[in-house]
Amino acid sequence: MNWADTTAGWSWNPLTDLQQIWAFPFMVNAFRAGTVVALLAAVMGWFMVLRRQSFAGHTLAVVSFPGAACATLLGISASFGYFAFCIGGALVIAAIPRAGQGGSGQESALTGTVQAFLLACGFLFVALYKGFLGGVNSLLFGSFLGITTLQVTVLTIVAALALGVLAVIGRPLLFASVDGNVATGRGVPVRALSVVFLVLLGTATAEASQITGTLLVFALLVMPAAAAQQLTARPAASLALSVVIAIAVTWTGLIAAYYSPYPIGFYVTTFAFAGYVMARAARTLNTALGRHRTTAVGGPRTAGSVAA
Repeated sequence: MNWADTTAGWSWNPLTDLQQIWAFPFMVNAFRAGTVVALLAAVMGWFMVLRRQSFAGHTLAVVSFPGAACATLLGISASFGYFAFCIGGALVIAAIPRAGQGGSGQESALTGTVQAFLLACGFLFVALYKGFLGGVNSLLFGSFLGITTLQVTVLTIVAALALGVLAVIGRPLLFASVDGNVATGRGVPVRALSVVFLVLLGTATAEASQITGTLLVFALLVMPAAAAQQLTARPAASLALSVVIAIAVTWTGLIAAYYSPYPIGFYVTTFAFAGYVMARAARTLNTALGRHRTTAVGGPRTAGSVAA
């Protein structure tokens, strides 16, 4: 029986519907964990998109799958595998400096190589285990509805630590992300900041993947941040907007999944994608209107005006 079949159905009264949803402890934990994951992913993802390291973020999300599979094969907690592979992968990616001619290209090549090799290792670990492995689907798509209060507490502590470190290095990291050459000239430790950020991204990915799965965590990392940066270029407003979008799509995804037989991951990813498409369309429309107003104020250009 699907858990959506046991609900009373959508009443079109938001307060009544939320009371009905939050009557179940597992749904309360799902909303708590989802909010923490959305906040952490939105902030980390905002810097990731700004630094053009989405491919690195995707790789760290993917390598959490072989990490969990390896830990299960060895008979230890899957959490160790998540953190070992994600942080280890972050350190490997950080080994290639991004600055200098061809640095970004070399980083992308190394990132792709690491991703392909570790993903293949993940499937090997699954084959060697020859068991259920806690459900491969659970590793890929997460288990929002099976979260315990202890998991929510651990998730909150890890998120607070990661965001605390990011708050300390936030200003110089922003400077280095916008213009690394100028930041280097001003004495900012660009290389060290890049390594610390990748380790934080790996830590956040490892923790969030245990709840969202290895595929959904990347959706929360990249889509809200990409949509927010389409809407405004102001760092503070864009970062805040990224958090709002991430929490909104997570909450609406949970609510939609509660009243339907379809998976949460589909709804969260679809709503986030819709948000990005609307943000992109709004920016395109705003740009077109700006050009139209400029043309209207300056008047049509003629051959005579150009020659003059």
